[in-house]
Amino acid sequence: MITYQLTSMAIGILLAAVILFLVRRDHLHGPYSLWWIGAAATVALLGFFPRLFDLLASKLGISYPPILAIVLGFSMLLVKILTMDLERSRQERLIRRLAQRLAMLEAQAPEPNGADATEHDPPPPPRATE
Repeated sequence: MITYQLTSMAIGILLAAVILFLVRRDHLHGPYSLWWIGAAATVALLGFFPRLFDLLASKLGISYPPILAIVLGFSMLLVKILTMDLERSRQERLIRRLAQRLAMLEAQAPEPNGADATEHDPPPPPRATE
């Protein structure tokens, strides 16, 4: 085998092992790991079958196959960034709604120990007796 094939296979397998380790240790959650497992599988597959990539590039009308890798990689990054922004927007919306609900619950809840807001004022000074 050619060294770039071995290197590509090793990178794909190592990346897949690291992703599985992170998922197992609960450092990376399932939906996020799918992206990375897909990337690792793609790298490993292209390492095992490099002619597949050349064939795919020629079928798509690309005369220089490495450009296909750059275009596909860039496209995957754009899709990943878009999905991350969608998830972040969803989380921000959820946090805002939770903060609003908490504020409403705090406004409706009685003061601790049944105390009124006026009872928090200091007591008036004692009257002097003659």
